[in-house]
This record gives sequence, C-alpha cells and structure tokens, in this order.
Amino acid sequence: MKTSSMSQKKLALILVIPAVVVIFGIVIYPLLNALYQSFFNTNLAYPLLTKFIWLQNYLSVFKDIYFWKSLYNTVYFTIISMVLELIFGFIVALVLNEKFFMKWLVRTLIIIPWAIPPVVNATVWKWIANSEYGSLNSILKSLGIIKEYRIWLSDPFWSMMIIILADVWKYTPLVAIMLLAALQTIPEDLYEAAKIDGANSFRRTISITIPLIKPTIIVVLILRTFEAFKVFDLVFVMTRGGPAFKTTVVSYFTYLETFSQLNIGRGSAIAYIIVIFMSILSYLYIRSMKDNIN
Repeated sequence: MKTSSMSQKKLALILVIPAVVVIFGIVIYPLLNALYQSFFNTNLAYPLLTKFIWLQNYLSVFKDIYFWKSLYNTVYFTIISMVLELIFGFIVALVLNEKFFMKWLVRTLIIIPWAIPPVVNATVWKWIANSEYGSLNSILKSLGIIKEYRIWLSDPFWSMMIIILADVWKYTPLVAIMLLAALQTIPEDLYEAAKIDGANSFRRTISITIPLIKPTIIVVLILRTFEAFKVFDLVFVMTRGGPAFKTTVVSYFTYLETFSQLNIGRGSAIAYIIVIFMSILSYLYIRSMKDNIN
C-alpha cells in the first residue's frame, strides 16, 4: 500500500512539473526580472552604461509630472467607465430579467459587443469617430446637435470621452449578464410581499434588489476596476495618448518609457509602482466584500 501511495505521489508530481515550469517561465520569471531591472538604469540604447542605482528609478518616476498626469487619466477613465457600465448594465439586467417575446434572442445579441476583440473594438470606434466620414458626426449633424463635422479624437475632452464610450459599449454586456445571474437568485416571494405592503417598483429595487445583489456588484466592481486600469488597446489604436497627453494612461505611459525610450529600468519601476497600487486596491476591495458578506 505504501509503495502504491508513493508511486501515485511521484506520478502526480511528474504531471504537475510541466505546468509549474510554464507558470514560472511566463509569469514568475518576468516578474522577478522586472523587479531586478527596476534597480538598474538599463537603457537598450546605451547598454554599456548600465549600473545599479538602487531606488533612483522609483524616485524619478514619483517626481515625473507626466507619470502623475497619466495616473490621473487612468483613474478618471476607470471611474467614469466603471460607473457608466454599472448603471447601464444594471438597467439592461433588469430589462432582461422581465418576461417578453424573443428574450432568448435579445440575451444572445447583447453578448456580441463583449465577444469582439479589444483591438477590433478600438478600430471600429476610431472609424465611428472619424472626422470626415464617421457615423457619429453624420448622426449628430442630421439630428441638428452639431452644425459641422468635429474632430472628436483631437479634442482634449472628447477624445477621452470617445475612448470611455468604446469601453462602456464593449463591457456593459458582461456587467449586465453577471447582474442578471444575481437577479435570478432573488425569490419572487419577496417582491410579492413588498407589493402587498404597497412598495412601488423603485422602492422594491432600492430595498430588495440592490441589497441582495450587493456581493455581485462588488465582484463586478473589482473585475472592471482592474481591467479598466490596465486599458491599453483603446488608447494605442485610437489616439496614441494624444492630444497633448490627454488620453495617455499608465499602461501606455509604461509602454512609451519601455519600448519607445528603451528605458527598461524606469519602465520596470513604473510597472511595479502600479502593481503595488493595484495590490492595495485589491486588498481594500476584498476586505469590503468580506465585510458585506459577513
């Protein structure tokens, strides 16, 4: 029996080793190497000048006004897009939770924006916002909202708004489906009892629906916050950080520092600053979720 048990353990270990090697190669090693590089002034343009500089990369990042601007842009993008996705997703989930003709078809179609790859989504919205032949200008002008075609992606304010709109269009279906799954777990008896007590639909939503799906809302907030904070595709395809740095987010700023300036050390430091920031935010979210569940 002992020999059989030992052989099973060895077999299990042999089967796990390839997965461990792959995880180490594509996850752990790059993380450790980036941490190592963040303590050097590594620049691929001047490889012979590389030397250990301890925390100077981190200090220079904290003193860089453009880093703080990119962080502000990222937080702005994350908050606005997350709030809009939660609001629209909740409304769509409430509608899909009702009984109506061809509901199964609507539920299927609502997934399409989420299924589109991020780069394709960015390209589509770049064409929509095109200043010469984009459908956005055409629709707004036909409705009399604007008098002439506008260059949306060159406007300091509207460029970020268009990027947020593209993100909201893609991820609202995901939020809606997650909230819909939570809505379907609420017993109908609670709503019937509330109707008998004279509660209207708004009161039932505030007193019953939102409190009961609160854990799901927190999970949605966690997922969407982390995904929105890492946004890169939309900015890279649609604006390249412009105009005047107004849409440069942290991910794109890290890309510029690392691959355009070839400053591997400073780029690694920026990446690890974001990792620390996201770890703190993750801890606060998880703690909030535990408090609400308990």
